[in-house]
Amino acid sequence: MVTVTDNAAKLAVLIDADNAQPAIIEGLLAEVAKYGTAHVKRAYGDWTGTSLRGWKDQLLAQSIQPIQQFAYTSGKNATDAAMIIDGMDLLYSGRFDGFCIVSSDSDFTRLASRLRESGLTVYGFGERKTPKPFVAACDKFTYTENLTYAGPTETTDATPEPKPATSAAQLKGDAALVNQLRNAIEAASDDDGWAALGQVGHILTKQSPDFDSRNYGYAKLSDLMTATTLFTLDRRNPGDGKTGVIYIRDRRRRPDKKP
Repeated sequence: MVTVTDNAAKLAVLIDADNAQPAIIEGLLAEVAKYGTAHVKRAYGDWTGTSLRGWKDQLLAQSIQPIQQFAYTSGKNATDAAMIIDGMDLLYSGRFDGFCIVSSDSDFTRLASRLRESGLTVYGFGERKTPKPFVAACDKFTYTENLTYAGPTETTDATPEPKPATSAAQLKGDAALVNQLRNAIEAASDDDGWAALGQVGHILTKQSPDFDSRNYGYAKLSDLMTATTLFTLDRRNPGDGKTGVIYIRDRRRRPDKKP
């Protein structure tokens, strides 16, 4: 399986335009670029109607291919079926390492599971209302409210405000979050309790695909960890021009030697 740090991964980005806002696209593709290169970018919907007119500028600017899907009858979502069929066709082509599925619709839960069964990495993107089964079916799930928005479009009157940073008192009072962070550090730690922050982040994502420091108003995991005041962070420079590595430890551990 391709990891989130493998920027050479070949990705297919499938967007449910009926279920996503065009204002997210710039931030979305910037997020996708963290995981690999988008070799396919497709947006699905009924482009003959007026409901998707706000997408035109984004499709042109980001070179996203619009896929036309007529609504054959009311009450049935033909767009979802078209995306699922194309997803399976792309899977069987054997050309991709992972998929980015952009929708808040639970109909894509089985597609995400099937892609992962074949050894591909699945990145999901959707609003906070996204049903948990679809979130859990992905390797990594990012809420679109955390993405940088391009600005208002013809179909949106205003853009969401960035989530304010959660205070230290609120973070420490969130027992589920504190236990999640401490358990991940413990799982990645050495005998002295120190753990590489990158490994901690990897464990957090494996345990909860939608874990994201931005959910709490912090751009980076290190910022969130620092804000809790519950952990000690230490940056280690290995030398030889290599990038420093951040280590973290629970403050409840007695102060002894560093890694």
